[in-house]
Amino acid sequence: MAISLKQPEQLRLMREAGKIVAETLRVLEAAVRPGITTAELDALAERTIRRYGAVPSFKGYRGFPASTCISVNDEVVHGIPGPRVLRDGDIVSIDIGARYRGYHGDATITVPVGEISPEAARLIAVCREALARGIEQARAGRRLTDISAVIQQYVEAQGFSVVRDLYGHGIGRALHEEPLLPHYGPPGQGPLLRPGMVLTIEPMITAGRPETRVLPDNWTIVTADGSLAAQFEHTVAITENGPEILTEL
Repeated sequence: MAISLKQPEQLRLMREAGKIVAETLRVLEAAVRPGITTAELDALAERTIRRYGAVPSFKGYRGFPASTCISVNDEVVHGIPGPRVLRDGDIVSIDIGARYRGYHGDATITVPVGEISPEAARLIAVCREALARGIEQARAGRRLTDISAVIQQYVEAQGFSVVRDLYGHGIGRALHEEPLLPHYGPPGQGPLLRPGMVLTIEPMITAGRPETRVLPDNWTIVTADGSLAAQFEHTVAITENGPEILTEL
């Protein structure tokens, strides 16, 4: 499948979708506290997304039952919201997608619940910085894996691991489009980055080993060794003037 290059009107709509995602994440980050359930956060996300005239991208996607993916502690991605109560010391990754007038935005943050350990705080900080360094490489004329290599080099230099079997991706009318973007590997490989390409850059990192496993719900992916995991994600457009983050306020 070919990589789609978005035209100006398509990018305008994706900016609107991205703003809705960013605002929803802002609302949820403010709501995270000890004692709240992941289901309550999910309901708040859906209300916020729909208030802005969008629909949750994830609800019903390949059978996913919720509007958000909420992953706690050793859960890497695709955690299903439910009765789980967040507790002081947890870290929680909140992944939100919104479709607005046919186009998707997608972003993730990892936030502390109350007071967290120094290791957990450093894991979050390194993951956030890894995303920023990856975005800086998202420039026309570079190769896709220039993004990947910078992320891996930084994360591993900090003593953490990059998950190998989950990827960023193209995004637009479909939630998942070509190309797939690994967050590890050598630079200078993959498609040439061109203006109009839109990618999700979404490093998932762990405090231990990179291996993962899937829980019996067939959705939730956790670290195989039980170590903490963090994720940050933005939807990013390649432009003539450098990377444009579509999912920030």
